[in-house]
This record gives sequence, C-alpha cells and structure tokens, in this order.
Amino acid sequence: MNAVLEVAAAVVQKPDGSFLLAERPVGKPYAGWWEFPGGKIEAGESPYHALVRELHEELGIAVEIAHPWLTRVYAYPHATVRLHFFRVTGWHGEPHGKENQRLSWQMPDAVEVAPLLPANGPILNALTLPPVYAVSRAAAFGIEPFMKRLESALQRGVKLIQVREKNMAAAALHALSAQVVERAHAYAARVVINGDWALARAVGADGVQLTSAQLTALATRPDVALAGASCHDQRELERAAELGMDFAVLSPVKPTQSHPGAPVLGWETFARLVEGMPMPVYALGGLAGADMDDAWRHGAHGIAMLRGAWGEISPEP
Repeated sequence: MNAVLEVAAAVVQKPDGSFLLAERPVGKPYAGWWEFPGGKIEAGESPYHALVRELHEELGIAVEIAHPWLTRVYAYPHATVRLHFFRVTGWHGEPHGKENQRLSWQMPDAVEVAPLLPANGPILNALTLPPVYAVSRAAAFGIEPFMKRLESALQRGVKLIQVREKNMAAAALHALSAQVVERAHAYAARVVINGDWALARAVGADGVQLTSAQLTALATRPDVALAGASCHDQRELERAAELGMDFAVLSPVKPTQSHPGAPVLGWETFARLVEGMPMPVYALGGLAGADMDDAWRHGAHGIAMLRGAWGEISPEP
C-alpha cells in the first residue's frame, strides 16, 4: 500500500451556511473538478498550521477562527489521502483564486457546481446537519405542552429532532412520533426515532438513533436515510465509524441532573476521543446553548440538548 498523503482541508463557511469550493487548476490531477480548499501537510507541520498556510497561499486570506471537524481517508487512483477537515468561520481578507482557480460559494443541500471530487460526498451530507440536536421531553411536559414547545422550537430554527421517550407506551409513542414528524416536516426539519427503525418507517421519520447496545450488536448499518449512534467511549465511536453512521452523540460531557456524581468526560477527553473520527459528533450531557463555542473548539459538530432545546433555562439532564 502506498503511503497516505496527509492533507488539511477547509470548510470556509459564512453565517448563512454557505461554504467555499475551489476548482482544481490545470496541471493537477482532476483538473477542473471542484473541491474544498486546502493542501498537503508538510513535514513537521500540524494540520492546523498547514491549513493556515494553504489558505493564505491559495485564497489570500488570513485564518482567524478554525475548528477541527472530521478526518476522512479516501483512495484515489493516484494517491490515498487523509483529509483533516476544519470549519473556518473567521478570516481576514476576501477569498480569491491566487492560482487562477475559480471559486464558488455554495449551500450544502443545493450545490450547483460540478463535477465534485468523489471524496466530498460525505462532507456535503455532514454539512446538512445543524449545530443543535433536540431530544424530546414529551413525558416530562405532557403531550400537548410538548407539542407547543416543539412548534416554538421549529419556529426558532431547530432542524434535527430525536424522539426519545423510553417509558412511553407503544401506542402513545407511535402517536407522538407521527405528530412530531408531521410538524417537523412542515418546517423542513428532520426527525429520528430512538432505537426503533420499524417505528421510524411506520411514521415516515427520517431515520434512527441507535442506542449503544444496538450499536454493539448490529452487523450492518440500519437501512434508513439518516442514522445516528449514542456513544460513551472510544470503542463505541470506532464502531459507529465502522458501520458508516451519519453522526454520533458522545456523552456525558458535563455533570447532569439525572445522574449526579456520575463520571463525566470533560471537554479535553471529549476532544481526544473525537479526534480523527470520520463522522460528525454531537456533545451531550449537562450542556446549554452557551456551550456551543466550547463544543466547536473541541471538535464537536454541535450540541445535543433536552431542556435547552425546548426553552428551559437549566441545562439538560
């Protein structure tokens, strides 16, 4: 097997979600194809410092804010590359093609340039995942009060919801799930069902969230459009990656109300565990919206919340 080429890659992203793609210049493999900006990591360079150098050389910008994100390996005919992706949300200067390459701002769910390098498909899918992952609390509120909170959350822009009601009777859970899917889809939001892909299919949900026990037991990824996994350690994250899950949730990051005194990961351990993962990972456990910057700095795609997603003041349990 040939040596793996280490590459730093950037999702240069504006607040509206649009991101920058660059056309590969003449004289390089796949000339004319579109890719995320970046380049080879030189000997002795960290991925971050390579990213800063490459974006200055290619785009003429000075990176101010860049968060570690995903790491993916792809085997091209000419080389196998390991792509260290960062989300760049702050920079100085106006991006322009210093190698005479064309640039284009695109939206994740409506890319209009082609062809794209084949390694980029999973990256575009990951970019459609929002930073907030809302987990239901219908049993705590009651069905009707929860549906009102759901409506409010959807109006505020929540785009990904997990129906997770462990102690709800089957008939009630089916009815609730169907209601949640109907309301969420009216706002172009997606819904996954915790642990039950038969129920997910029955109510027209977008996918499932596997429990850690299911993750360990399954031999293949569930046949659904969107599949997440609940993880608590490195072994479970690696298993989620092996199964090709679309995202994972890693917990608990902070102390929680439901398990006082239980061991927690903390941000440094969270960062160590998600480093090198090929799929987005949400942080969960004792978090509120104010924790988003910490989550991004430590490699999280975003945060999963119970209480915080539904307008409650205190962090989720």
